[in-house]
Amino acid sequence: MLSRVANSIYWMNRYMERVENYSRFVGVNFNLALDLPPDVDEQWEPLLIATADHFTFYKYYEKPTKEDVIHFMTFDKRNPNSIISCLYEARENARTIRETISKEMWESINTFYLTIKGTSADHFRNMDHMQSYFTDIRKSCQLFHGVVDSSITRNEAWHFGRLGRHIERADKCSRFLDVKYFTLMQDTSTSGSTLDLMMWTAVLKSVSAYNMYRQTHRALTPMNIVAFLILDKLFPRSIAYSVRQAELSLYAIRGSIPERGHTDPAERALSKMRSELEFTDVEDVFKMGLHEYLDKFQTKNNEVDSAIFDMYFGLETEKSQSQSMGQSMGKSSSSQWMN
Repeated sequence: MLSRVANSIYWMNRYMERVENYSRFVGVNFNLALDLPPDVDEQWEPLLIATADHFTFYKYYEKPTKEDVIHFMTFDKRNPNSIISCLYEARENARTIRETISKEMWESINTFYLTIKGTSADHFRNMDHMQSYFTDIRKSCQLFHGVVDSSITRNEAWHFGRLGRHIERADKCSRFLDVKYFTLMQDTSTSGSTLDLMMWTAVLKSVSAYNMYRQTHRALTPMNIVAFLILDKLFPRSIAYSVRQAELSLYAIRGSIPERGHTDPAERALSKMRSELEFTDVEDVFKMGLHEYLDKFQTKNNEVDSAIFDMYFGLETEKSQSQSMGQSMGKSSSSQWMN
């Protein structure tokens, strides 16, 4: 497979996963607002800080009001991580590799993009419309992933897509937990309070984890919730599950066997991160500090992404260089293929 094609598949899936998770970020505050006491104000700035979008936000807006934050995270094309921006990038990646993906995949992502593009900002004047709108976004993303899983052969293309999806999902799950930190953890008086529990419940609901959590845990405690979202090996949106699935796809791309150890820097970085998660107890997380642990994980996850780029997608740069050299020497250059 050409590294250019692999890169497009990888990022198409990352962008689609990011679209879904940004709609879920807004859901954190929607779910919380339903249960907050009347004397407690809604907080929207934590969404920007947790996603690291606050620097860009304050270039164009003065205050993190509800309306401005939602617009910035949804429709603002100046924000490279907004839903409309990510959906556009996902569609562009899909367009350039239409011969590789299925017809159903292209129709799904193209219809989704045109629908979002045609939505008016007036849609957000009604709270019920706003919530149902973001629910529809999540459903469209899930429809896309369902189409991918049901219409693509389990070859390199499928594994690159799954790799991108789960690398992105692991990162965003860690940021959902960080929303909790930036919202209430600065105020130690809220720890263990009813308000604190409401926020934890909102986080669970926003990642569609509430029902699955209650099937395995009786009590809603911070330690159990953190353990479920970080360390649970069976829940499909947990960090541990996402990292493991990404690892399996990475080894499948190379035809390697995980039990025999890594064969390149990307496999080493991802397997090391998976191993550390596997041998981590929730007590270790709280001992280090939840925010500090998540911040460290996000750094390692970014290092994995960089290693994957250097191993697979960076070959496109080498291709361009070799082509230029071949032309200057009067020789034809062969296409750069991945192993």
